[in-house]
Amino acid sequence: QVQLVESGGGLVQAGGSLRLSCAASGRTFSSYAMGWFRQTPGKEREFVAAIGWSGSSAYYADSVKGRFTISRDNIKNTVYLQMNSLKPEDTAVYYCAASIRGALARAPYEYDYWGQGTQVTVSS
Repeated sequence: QVQLVESGGGLVQAGGSLRLSCAASGRTFSSYAMGWFRQTPGKEREFVAAIGWSGSSAYYADSVKGRFTISRDNIKNTVYLQMNSLKPEDTAVYYCAASIRGALARAPYEYDYWGQGTQVTVSS
């Protein structure tokens, strides 16, 4: 069983930055691929970014490419999402997720464990 706890959300003005963190329990964190998703009321959960088990590969949704960076620290069992040049349309609850398969994935069904989410609000 893996538990994921997100932190770092909050209220920021457009153009600002936030860094989200996701702390994972368990000794096998380094073998998991990790992803970030976001969701707004009435909409499906949307893929944001994913990173492979080693941290050497990552990919992003087109909507965040060039503004967001995903990274991980396998010693600290933590994955990060650095969000720069934030826009009001980035407002959402952000979730981190873990995939035991270890390969990059962008579909929610490919992830096995989820955090509880952290709210990010970007004001215009």
